[in-house]
Amino acid sequence: MRSIKLLIIVLACIIVSSCIPHKDTVYLQNKESAINDTIPNNLSEVQKPYRIQIDDILNIRIKVLDQDNVQIFNPISQEGNLNASSAERAYFDGFTVDIHGNIRIPTLGRFNVLGYTAEEIEQMIEKKLLDEQFKETANIFITVKLAGLRYTVNGEIGSPGTITLFKERVNIFEAIANAGEIPLTGNKKDVLVIRQYPQGQQIHHLDLTDINVMKSPYYYIQPNDMIYVKPLKQKSIGTGETAASSLSTIVTVLSLVTSSILIFTRL
Repeated sequence: MRSIKLLIIVLACIIVSSCIPHKDTVYLQNKESAINDTIPNNLSEVQKPYRIQIDDILNIRIKVLDQDNVQIFNPISQEGNLNASSAERAYFDGFTVDIHGNIRIPTLGRFNVLGYTAEEIEQMIEKKLLDEQFKETANIFITVKLAGLRYTVNGEIGSPGTITLFKERVNIFEAIANAGEIPLTGNKKDVLVIRQYPQGQQIHHLDLTDINVMKSPYYYIQPNDMIYVKPLKQKSIGTGETAASSLSTIVTVLSLVTSSILIFTRL
């Protein structure tokens, strides 16, 4: 009788320790306040203007009163490329930043754009056009945008891979949602964002279960970011995600052990 009780206690401990706690699966928890407190809705978002990096692709459009005068600046997809995806058209029609930080625009020459914002590049091109090509009366209007926000997601995620989103701003939750979400076995408390800087790459840690992640300067992703989701230890040791699945695993193991003992005792 004592051995049965001991077995039950051991099984209970194993089930409890192998299950994934509910608090580890819920996003944006208000961890600093009491349970009955309402979640604050005035968290300030932190996002600095994005500065252009090497290998970024820029979409540049120039408009004036007489559009025929700027047709050479505005590339149009060739007929053979009409069926290509938006990302492919952006690659062929856009202006790629080379390893020296330059782009080359027809008739205007090279511009060093490394470290500049889109707005600053617009001002650079406008000044060049006014100095060499047009007058103020031409009413020049220039738009410079990234040809999609490209990032990579790896690890414990639904659909790992490289994704391109055609949006100005993408936060970490949107980025993960477009990669198939984090399963129960993914570690939401320590998601890694590997970001490129002029001096090299740096790793930043985000706790997606804490509502204060919205205050993080890394809450919004940037082009060329790599997001890595680590697996929980329950995935590594192969136990169940819930109490029921853990119990099922333990019962299966015990049945196998019991069967083996019975077979050997009868020999």
